[in-house]
Amino acid sequence: MLQTPMATRGMVSAPHHLAAQAGLAVLREGGNAIEATIAAAATCAAVYPHMNGLGGDGFWLIHEPGKAPISIDASGAAGSAATIALYREHGLAAVPPAGPLAANTVAGAVSGWQAALEISARWGGLLPLSRLFEEAIHYARTGYGVTAGQVQAFERRRGELAGQPGFGNHYLETGDHPPAGRLARQPGIASLLERLAQAGLDDFYRGAVGHHLGAELQKLGSPVGSEDLARHRSVRRRPLSVMFGGATAYNLPPPSQGLASLMILGLFQRLGVGEADGFAHIHALVEATKLAFAVRNAHVTDPAYMTIHSTTYLSEPLLDRLAGNISSSRAMPWTGRLEEGDTAWFGAGDREGRVVSYIQSLCAPFGSGVAVGDFGLLWHSRGTAFELDESGRNRLSPGRRPFHTLCPALARFRDGRILAFGSMGGDGQPQTEAALFTRYACFGQGLQRAITAPRWRLEVGRAAGDCALAVESRIEPKVLDALVTAGHEVVVGDAFDQRMGHAGAVLCHADGRMEGAADPRSDGSVAAF
Repeated sequence: MLQTPMATRGMVSAPHHLAAQAGLAVLREGGNAIEATIAAAATCAAVYPHMNGLGGDGFWLIHEPGKAPISIDASGAAGSAATIALYREHGLAAVPPAGPLAANTVAGAVSGWQAALEISARWGGLLPLSRLFEEAIHYARTGYGVTAGQVQAFERRRGELAGQPGFGNHYLETGDHPPAGRLARQPGIASLLERLAQAGLDDFYRGAVGHHLGAELQKLGSPVGSEDLARHRSVRRRPLSVMFGGATAYNLPPPSQGLASLMILGLFQRLGVGEADGFAHIHALVEATKLAFAVRNAHVTDPAYMTIHSTTYLSEPLLDRLAGNISSSRAMPWTGRLEEGDTAWFGAGDREGRVVSYIQSLCAPFGSGVAVGDFGLLWHSRGTAFELDESGRNRLSPGRRPFHTLCPALARFRDGRILAFGSMGGDGQPQTEAALFTRYACFGQGLQRAITAPRWRLEVGRAAGDCALAVESRIEPKVLDALVTAGHEVVVGDAFDQRMGHAGAVLCHADGRMEGAADPRSDGSVAAF
């Protein structure tokens, strides 16, 4: 964790220390921020299989000096056989959390790597895939230490995962998860990365790898097949943005919940909060979150199905009107969908001032639990966001992209600073981003302090449909009392609570200095030289 600016030639923040070191090694060899991010992401896929992998989705924000930021939507659509009728035939009222029917969308992450590398090539990036995957292949084949978080993630889903196709063969030992500290291997993932390094990333979709994965998915009963993989392409979209004081904050457009992240910031800056981490700060962000989530839940879906453009909800008149509904002393009632999720966020900056904010995920811990084919590739479960209701906002249909909680963030300050930041944690992502960014941009806290400080998040409450405010126990008692008095249903958790996500940040100054931070709640670090 690097708390102060330093003269650096490159920096990476990642939720696993081996991933950060893999990205750093690429930077040392002259690689750029995109190449470093892919090396870190591939390594994290190998050593953090409960959080992310090649069988999931990803979203990118890429900044190049003098140009507008670029976003890449590398999320996959529902398979051609993914119909509501299919699930009705199985007697299901909702997409199940695990199993072949949870593996109902294409995995888009690898296509995002490919699209990002096309941009990298224009920057002069020359490192081959064999080099970018080198550390990932090494750890997958020779072994990596199982973390306590990986064991805990399995225990939370033991009943859902243990019987899924291929899961026991590739991720369990004699029917149980290996304990923390045990050396684990993923030889199938090593082979997959070697194949892609040789044949190219497109092989995942339209080559031998894609044919194998599609055939195996269909054999297991997934509604995704080889033709669905062959049709998939990542999409470049214009990022959403909102002015925030002396900065422009960026996030991903739908189907990502990036709109909610930016709405929280836009609402908060209208509420006149004067200091960090007191009642006013936490209360204002929580109330802004409720309003932003209400808009998100009512409107955000695959953009092809949206009738109102998402920028409408970032207009100054609408934000002014919504902010007027927030009381400075009373919590508003709120009910709605709340989701957890395990994810991996990465940030990188290079000597040319190029900055990347990237996130990839399997949705839930270990995704669908289905380990596909010879590679034992865990397929994600993002399609659980679909509704099996013809009138639903996110209703399931073939070729449709599901709603996504993934929302990597980036900000450009008027003085030339570029900040990449983000977190894992499902619905916690925009809440953590808001806490981190307001502490830094409004109240002058250093990045590491802003990430380490106590956090909170809305979660499902005790009564059906209600929400509670989960908080870390390090929040001052007088602040907790004020929150309760205001009407928040406060639930106090651990001092460093895993529910609060694993945040990170990389900051590039206009003069070339860099700062970075990683979350003590994670197994990550910042690496720089």
